[in-house]
Amino acid sequence: QLHFVESGGGLVQPGGSLRLSCTASGLTLENYSMGWFRQAPGKEREGVSCMSISSGGTNYAESVKGRFTVSRDNAKNTVYLQMNSLKPEDTAVYYCGVTLCLLSGGIEAVTPDDYWGQGTQVTVSS
Repeated sequence: QLHFVESGGGLVQPGGSLRLSCTASGLTLENYSMGWFRQAPGKEREGVSCMSISSGGTNYAESVKGRFTVSRDNAKNTVYLQMNSLKPEDTAVYYCGVTLCLLSGGIEAVTPDDYWGQGTQVTVSS
């Protein structure tokens, strides 16, 4: 059964960096547009970044542009999210999933509810 596994989160001070990793059992990630999402307490899940399989392009939420970078290593079946210059408002649980990475800049999750992983907690605090 398809299962996403996110890792790499932790506690970091403002201005610090983290690199998140996403792997999947039962899915070859290079065949899909993949994205990262986050959900902070009391808030809706939001799209953070995605990488399109069709165009090779990437989209980023306005709040993370210039600070976050999405990439993939097909040999390792892994997608990464490099997060630099972290801010307290980046604190959330981060998830990866199959995504519609739209030419308009949109980031839309298409992962079925049962396939989401546990996510990885990112806490930015001094």
